[in-house]
Amino acid sequence: MALIDKLFGKKEKTLSELSTAELRREEILLTKDRDKLFKKVEQVAADKQKIFQQGATQKSPELRKALAMQFELKTQEQMLTGRQLNVRSKELLTVSRVKMMKENAPKMSGAMGRLNLTEKDVAKIAGWIEDESVTQDMYNERLDEILGLGAASDKDALERAGLTSTGQELMNIWNDMDRGAIKHEEAFQEADKAMRRKNQAMEKNL
Repeated sequence: MALIDKLFGKKEKTLSELSTAELRREEILLTKDRDKLFKKVEQVAADKQKIFQQGATQKSPELRKALAMQFELKTQEQMLTGRQLNVRSKELLTVSRVKMMKENAPKMSGAMGRLNLTEKDVAKIAGWIEDESVTQDMYNERLDEILGLGAASDKDALERAGLTSTGQELMNIWNDMDRGAIKHEEAFQEADKAMRRKNQAMEKNL
C-alpha cells in the first residue's frame, strides 16, 4: 500500500494532480519493479523444475523427503511473488492509464474521461489492486469505468496499457501449447503471423 499511498495523495499530490513527467517517472519505476518480480517468478519456476527432476531420479526416501519440503517452500515463494507481481501490474496499469489520459487530454478533451478522482474512487482502486480475486481483465474494466473512459478512448487505452486483441491471441496460443493442442514451432508461426497482421493493419492506417 505504500506506493498507492504515495500515488493517491497521502503526501503532497493526488494521482490526478501529478504531471505527465511525474507519471512517466512512476511508470518507469513500476516497470522495473514488475520486471524484477517477473524474473523472480521465472527463476522460482525453474528451481521447482530442477527439484522435481532430482526427486524423480532419487531412490532414497530421506532425500526425496528433503526435496519435497524444498519443493513446497519454492511453491509458497512462487505464490507470494505471483501476488506481488499481480499488485505491481495493476499499479502500473493505473499509472499508465492516467498518463495516457493526460497526454491525450489536449487533443481529445471531451472524450478522455475524468481526471479528478475522489477519496471514494481511490479507496475502490486501492482495494481492487490488493484483492487477489480481482483479475487483470476485471481490474482493466473497473478502472476504465471509474476513470470514465469513453468508447473513443477505450481502444487507445488498451493498446497503450493493456492487452490488445493480438496480445490475447498470443495468450490463447500459449494456453493451447500448455494443453498440447499445438506444437512449439507451429505455435511460434501463429504468434508471428498475428503480430505481422497487427503491424500491417497499423501501417495501412498511417
